[in-house]
Amino acid sequence: MSSGKITEGMNIREVIEKHPEVISVFQKYNMGCIGCIASSFEKISDIASVHDINVKKFVKELNEATDKSH
Repeated sequence: MSSGKITEGMNIREVIEKHPEVISVFQKYNMGCIGCIASSFEKISDIASVHDINVKKFVKELNEATDKSH
């Protein structure tokens, strides 16, 4: 992926802080990551695994949300 894109190895909290427009994607999957203490140290891949979501699809949706905001 190009620079600036969200990747599965990125920290959840950092992604949400840099790209608040992705909050709706987390909400779509009933993820309470926005206020969760674990978001400070978990990666996108971790949360996708915990919620049994395909990480590639999830990352794609996160990046689509950031693309729409520009």
